[in-house]
Amino acid sequence: MTPSIFAGFALGFSLILAIGAQNAFVLRQGLRREHVFVLCLTCALSDAILIAAGISGFGTLAEAVPWFETVMRYGGALFLIWYGLRSFWAAWQGGAAMEIGSGPTTARRTALLTVLAFTWLNPHVYLDTVVLIGSISAQYDDRLGFAIGAVASSFVFFFSLGYGARILTPIFTRPRAWQVLDVVIGLVMLAIAFKLVAM
Repeated sequence: MTPSIFAGFALGFSLILAIGAQNAFVLRQGLRREHVFVLCLTCALSDAILIAAGISGFGTLAEAVPWFETVMRYGGALFLIWYGLRSFWAAWQGGAAMEIGSGPTTARRTALLTVLAFTWLNPHVYLDTVVLIGSISAQYDDRLGFAIGAVASSFVFFFSLGYGARILTPIFTRPRAWQVLDVVIGLVMLAIAFKLVAM
């Protein structure tokens, strides 16, 4: 592994590791074993597109279109508030599922649209991928290697999260565990929404 690839991988992994709306949703779907492959692939490919855009020099989008950041910020906050309240409601109803594989399943189209919204309506994803990774990549002669490393980190992270969630299966056979997870997800969503509005 060249230094550029390693640096890109390390930076990308450190940025994506923080608990966020997208990660929480992938974890939840991984626990339910619903559409895991397509959701992980969608998240990783979305990151790849954004990272490529940043490294290719499109990090000036916010400067070229001043209102873009504001629209994305408030649109993302509204979506996060809605999903957070939805998670609290699921917890109040007694948990999303009594056991793995039971309960109403999320349609693939709904799950895909939800994860796309978590990804593309989050202004932080543009700051992390387009602006931050794009600007740091300029320090390396091998920018392609840096990009490959950053993109690889997304694929490794999301597929590990989605499929690794199964390790927690014994815990989530209990309804109370789902209630706690839904409450935590709701709190994460509302906290991120608050941060977006307060920026």
